[in-house]
Parts: sequence; C-alpha cells; structure tokens
Amino acid sequence: MFEQIEEPEEKKRTDWTGTVIGLMLLPVFFLFVYLGKAETGFTVVLVLGMILLAIKLQWRLRKHVWFWAIIAVVLALHVPFLFIFRWPDTKTPTIAYSLPLGIVDFLIISGVIRLSENIFSKQSLSDDDEQ
Repeated sequence: MFEQIEEPEEKKRTDWTGTVIGLMLLPVFFLFVYLGKAETGFTVVLVLGMILLAIKLQWRLRKHVWFWAIIAVVLALHVPFLFIFRWPDTKTPTIAYSLPLGIVDFLIISGVIRLSENIFSKQSLSDDDEQ
C-alpha cells in the first residue's frame, strides 16, 4: 500500500572506447605481422593502446595545447625504445614481459599528464591574478 514506485533511471550510453582503440590498432599489428615482426607489433600496439587509454582518461584536457605537446613528446620518446631495444628470444610469451612494462608505461604517462596539469593550471591561475 505504501510502496514507492521507482522511476527507471536514465540509461547511459555504452562506452565503446576500448573497442574503438582495438580496431584502430589492428591494422598496425597486421602491418608488423606482414613484415614478420609480430612480437614487435604486439609491443607497439600495447604501447599505443596505453597511450590512447591515457588520452581517453584525460580527454577533458584536449583543448589545451600543452596536453597535445606532452602527448607528442611521449610518442617521440617511445619511437627509439620500440625499435632500438630487442626483446629476448625465448619461449616465454611476449605478453609475459610486455604487459607489465605496458602497465608501468601507462602509469608513467598518466603521472606526467597529471603533473603537467598541476604545473600549467597553476601558471594559468597566476596569469589570471596578474591581469
């Protein structure tokens, strides 16, 4: 008799970001497979995926030039590491040593973006105070 009728909550749209990132990186992986370097391709896809995930999580900063400058520097620093360093030639699956490094890479990238946000947001606040 005194039951409350609950109104249905608004349905949130499904976030397809992971699927979109995976589909974007699939041609990169297949390119490396075609070149005969599947292990390197997996590592490149893993690193690019982590960078794209970090960008997605900080997407609110996309209107700032410094955000894209940081992303460009991060990408530029990754290029030599991906092609200079060689993974060990063992029977251990590549994911066993690539995934932990990818996670650490993601944490470092996220930390750099967060640190940059703190630095540049303080500078913009001090610039506003001076005017």
